[in-house]
This record gives sequence, C-alpha cells and structure tokens, in this order.
Amino acid sequence: MAFQCQRDCYMRELTTRVVSCSPAELQLENNGKKEKIKGFNVTVKDTILFPEGGGQPDDHGTMGGVQVLRVTRQGPDAVHFVSSGLEEGQEVLLKVDWERRFDHMQQHSGRPLPGKDRGIKELGRQRSSIELDTARVKSGEAEALETAANEKIRSRVPVNVRLLSLDDPEVEKVRSRGLPVDHAGPIRIIDIEGVDANMCCGTHVSNLSHLQAIKVLGMEKGKKNKTNLVFIAGNRVLKYAERSYNTEKSLISLFKVRPEEHVQAVDKLQIEEQLNTNLVLLRDMAVLIARNFKSKPDQGNFFTLHYKDGDNEFMNIIANEIGFEDTVIFLTVGEETGEGMFLLAGPSSVVDSLGPRVMELLHGKGAGKNGRFPGKSELPGQEGGGGGPAAGAQSPDEGSGGVEPAVR
Repeated sequence: MAFQCQRDCYMRELTTRVVSCSPAELQLENNGKKEKIKGFNVTVKDTILFPEGGGQPDDHGTMGGVQVLRVTRQGPDAVHFVSSGLEEGQEVLLKVDWERRFDHMQQHSGRPLPGKDRGIKELGRQRSSIELDTARVKSGEAEALETAANEKIRSRVPVNVRLLSLDDPEVEKVRSRGLPVDHAGPIRIIDIEGVDANMCCGTHVSNLSHLQAIKVLGMEKGKKNKTNLVFIAGNRVLKYAERSYNTEKSLISLFKVRPEEHVQAVDKLQIEEQLNTNLVLLRDMAVLIARNFKSKPDQGNFFTLHYKDGDNEFMNIIANEIGFEDTVIFLTVGEETGEGMFLLAGPSSVVDSLGPRVMELLHGKGAGKNGRFPGKSELPGQEGGGGGPAAGAQSPDEGSGGVEPAVR
C-alpha cells in the first residue's frame, strides 16, 4: 500500500487509529554507545511518518503527543516504536517533524539533477551524495552539472507521482534498483519531467522550484571505478552559507587578514608551530649530547662537534651542560662550506690563545670573553671537501678526548 506520507508528502498532521500495539525493544546509539530501550511497536490505520527505506531515513515526529523513536516498514505496514503503550482502536494524532521531512524531500528530489545516480550514499545528514557511473569527472564538468541543475529548478519542472501495478508495461520503462522481497501493493514511480523517472518509495517535492538551489560540493573516489558526487540542496545550501560566513568572520578575527589569505595564514601558522617544535627538540638534543659525553669514563678534556641544523643556543647549552672550566669545547653549526657559526669554550688561557687562530682559520669574525669565543665563519667550497668547520668533527652522538686535535 501507499501510506499517506507518500500520497501527500506535504501533509504535516494526520488523525488515525491504532491497529496493534505490542511490547518491543529498540537499539539506539547514544554518544557512540549502543543501548537497548524497552517500548512498544505500534501500527496504525495510516501514517504520515515515513518508514526508512530506499536510502531515505525515517521521519521523526509524535504519536498522541509521545515521541516516535523509529519508523520501519514490515511488509505492508509501517511500525512505529514509542515508549508508551496505546490501546487498540484508540484515535491518535500524528505530527511530523516538518523541518527534517522537508529537508529529506529536497535532498531526495535533488538527487537525479546533477547526473544519473546509481544509489544514495548519504541522505539526512550534513550532505548528500550520489554514485556516478564514471571513474573520473573532467575539470569543469561538476560546475556544468550544477549550472544545469539550477536551470531546471528555475524552470519550475513538475515532479509527478504515479502508482502502477506490477504487471503494467510502463514499469519496464523506468529506472529501478529492484523491489524489496516483501514489497506489497502498487509500484510507485517518481517522474521529474524531462529529467528522470524511477521507482522510489521516498518523499519528494511536487515541483523542482521547491528545491530552491543545488550546490555541488565536490567529487570523491567511489567503488569499482565509480565517482561519488557530493551535493546539498534547498535549506542546506542556506545553512551551509551561514556556517561558512560565520567561520569566515571568526578566521578574520583570528588572523587579521582577508578571507582569500586564510589558507596562507594557516600554512604560516603550521610552519611556525613546526619550527617551535624543532627548536624544543634541538634544545633537548643538546642536553642529551652533553650528558652522553660526561657519562663516558674516558671522556678526556676535549669535546668537538659539528651539527648542521644547530644554532647559538644549541652550542651554548652543550657548553654549559659539559662545563668548560677544565674542558676545551669546540662546536660548529651550519653547512660545511659557506656561512656558519662556531664556539670555542674552555679555560680562559686556552681560549684567549686559540680563539684568534680559530677565527683566522675559519675566515670568521668573533671575540672572546670569560672563557668563551663565539663567532661567525665564511668558508668557500674546496675540492675534496676539506677546510670546512666540520673537518675532523664528530656526528652528534660522538665526541673526542684530548686537546691536541683542536687546532693545529
């Protein structure tokens, strides 16, 4: 049979009578957890609450003022799950959640407009999608589909409902994904003039102008060389525009730049965050390098290291952690040829004597004070790779003992 919700999708209230009421359980999902609740399965003489099927979710609404938690189809009947029992023969008023219903009508009727679909992927959530019989969509095709769909909406194309018997020859002429095994009654055909005709049990608008607009959001890879076209229709377009505008306002307030510069602003923020993370790791590495050297029983009184990605703070942390009152420390950072920095630290007498010589060998600039001689170096590339700040230096997990290798 065809329910009242299928005969008149715009009807919001219906007074009917209870046919049966029996105890039942329903499994619901609450905050990601599944729970069973006790209640009653109620069938009525007719209903305006659509039972889920054909890819469309069920309607929400009330029955005699009690919330209907689920509507399913069992053969020719629509079964309503409610928390309170009702008497057989009792007259009840059904009310449908119109906002949810009309949204489903808009998405459902909008489904064929962007292209011939093979099935609903999503309906009744934030977006809808259909499966296109193609592996890829060429550049510009999505925009063309959207433009054509909105032209049909502006043309006020009628949407007609036909009920055919199973043996009617017209049934063979319409698109179908097959009938459920427990189908009963006439076959319902949704005919959008000049666009599409297919078997469908769901709720639809009576005219494409009621869709208001369609927005194609994009394409996603589907199964078996198919493509999923993602779209929204009707009030969802308005809500999407409102959410986007509010997000845009928030981003303008945060970044202090124009909307077209938001992506660059986020990219810059990510780079800065990564740099900050790298700096923390670099500081931790410096501490570990120093402690590793000090933990060696034969550490000696000389430590040298080159680390390309280091900086002044990296070198100072190592020098402070090791201590340079009795140990000579020579550190370099930067590329092995070209600009770099160095630090010579140790007893003042050694640093005062060797500092100027180190600066000369590295073609650098610097000055010494209180056992430290920091400076900048500028070394040209040389054949064989010799002569750079790293010459004779160790990797970050190595050090050397003995003062002789420092400068010759």
